[in-house]
Amino acid sequence: MDFNGLKESVYTSPAFVIDEVEVTRTLEILADLRNQCGVKVLYSIKALPLKAILDLAKPYVDGFSVSSLFEARLADEALRQGAKQVLPGQGGIHLTTPGLRADELQELATLCSHISFNSVSQYQRFGEVAQEQSSIGLRVNPKLSFLNDERFDPCRQQSKLGVALSEITHLEQVQGLHVHNIFSATDFTPLLKTIDKLKQHLGPRLAELEWLNIGGGYLFNQIKDHQPFVELVTKLKHDYGLEVYIEPGKAIVGQAGYLVATVLDSFVSDGANMVVLDTSINHNPEVFEYQRQPELHEHDPTASYTATLAGCTCLAGDIFGRYQFKNPLAIGDKVVFKNVGAYSLIKANRFNGYNLPDIYLSHSFSVKKLKQFAYEDYRRQWLPEYL
Repeated sequence: MDFNGLKESVYTSPAFVIDEVEVTRTLEILADLRNQCGVKVLYSIKALPLKAILDLAKPYVDGFSVSSLFEARLADEALRQGAKQVLPGQGGIHLTTPGLRADELQELATLCSHISFNSVSQYQRFGEVAQEQSSIGLRVNPKLSFLNDERFDPCRQQSKLGVALSEITHLEQVQGLHVHNIFSATDFTPLLKTIDKLKQHLGPRLAELEWLNIGGGYLFNQIKDHQPFVELVTKLKHDYGLEVYIEPGKAIVGQAGYLVATVLDSFVSDGANMVVLDTSINHNPEVFEYQRQPELHEHDPTASYTATLAGCTCLAGDIFGRYQFKNPLAIGDKVVFKNVGAYSLIKANRFNGYNLPDIYLSHSFSVKKLKQFAYEDYRRQWLPEYL
């Protein structure tokens, strides 16, 4: 990415910029894995459901992974746009969610090729209806934790996510299993241990299944050695006749997103240099949710000038963090937060009435504005339609 180009006037500020080259690079890595071992790839649209991303992904993936009715509708629209026909086995939509609603089940079963129930209770209530149109499965909780922060850990104590292996007493009506117990992994050790536990518990019964979804959470674009993954998938297919799915989300868009902001004000507070930007942590809510300091392109750990970058809202904790710079930031200067493509724009809000960032797609030397929000969007959210 050309960071100097990100600061040019072509980008209104704040701006959320997607690097098409980086997205495509990761999709090509996943396509190569598919060619090597036959794994089927689903893009998990919860990371960033922007139409431009869905369109980029379509030629490289076997479908989409969703968590709700709205996501399923969006995935279905994206798959069918420009296609004369979506054939069985092509363009699948896989759903798993703790929040399955009875009044949405019929439509979800129509939209989704695969539904993995989150609990035995869900399966008992909805399985019969869902299996008329969808391939049904169970999300399993292997009770293997690989994360220190339980806020990310699907296998935390008293987890709401998945059926314990000990609860799986029969698989007669279940056609597949879904397992997801990791976040931002940069090697395949957790996956190897998880599959070993599935084999130990289920043994030959795995051959009774048609498919296994081994979830997301692995940053394929940051893992150098893919051979353990290729060998694992190949063996699962050979030994048990399973169709194996993965559903990366952050891996595809995480490093491809940038947030461009402009300095609105600077002053000293209790001896600290404070810099107010025209963006907010509300445009990247995980900064506040997980007290995470996002990467900044201009940060220089060897520089002596330090400043706290703050958002423009009245929230006292609207703080991106403390950074070091070669020179003091002046009003009008631009800064760029890196690697914010996943779980940022999808969670963004207009707290204090500050607008959402404009959205751009960047490809080498070309830039396309995809979306610009207006007051009417904000007004529509809060005022009744008849006013």
